[in-house]
Amino acid sequence: MIDEKQAALIDALAQNAAFDGWTEKALRAALAGLGRNPDEARLLFPGGRGEMIEAYFHLGDERMIARQRGGMEGAGLTARVRAAAAARFALMAGEKEAARRALAWLVLPGNAPRLARIIARMADAVWHAAGDQSADMSWYSKRAILGAILSATLFYWLSDASPEAEKTMAFLDRRLAGVGRIGKLRARLVGCSPLRPA
Repeated sequence: MIDEKQAALIDALAQNAAFDGWTEKALRAALAGLGRNPDEARLLFPGGRGEMIEAYFHLGDERMIARQRGGMEGAGLTARVRAAAAARFALMAGEKEAARRALAWLVLPGNAPRLARIIARMADAVWHAAGDQSADMSWYSKRAILGAILSATLFYWLSDASPEAEKTMAFLDRRLAGVGRIGKLRARLVGCSPLRPA
């Protein structure tokens, strides 16, 4: 759980990262802007750029869960997933350049495990916010499928200049609808299969 002091620093860091990248320079500027000693930068985020970026996405996940808590009651699961994902992108609306710089670094060779971890955590956060209670093998498959959708949508969002990210939301809707159609087809095939267990 990220506390308020850490959250304030990550917010300030994201604003500076839009200009200076996810660097020590941006971190020092963020600390100075908060009235803290810039030399603290030597002690914070010992993992360097990757740790800063991971903390930024983790904070967004936590905020999305808090924002969606108790909302969309009575709505279907797909609608709740869509609402949670939309809220997650909305949280980055004013930080697109910082997110762009983060993702540009994450896609470099050698950074794939960290990117995968960030996407997996985001997918888990969206499912959690949507109220998913599964505890069987579907827990893993749901998160793998949603992770692929969120990853594609995230990169689409980077180039979307439409108001309120309308094109991104339409892109997300198409991906979610596609998964729904596949699920229904699979259910029909299993239902009519002579190999279906009794």
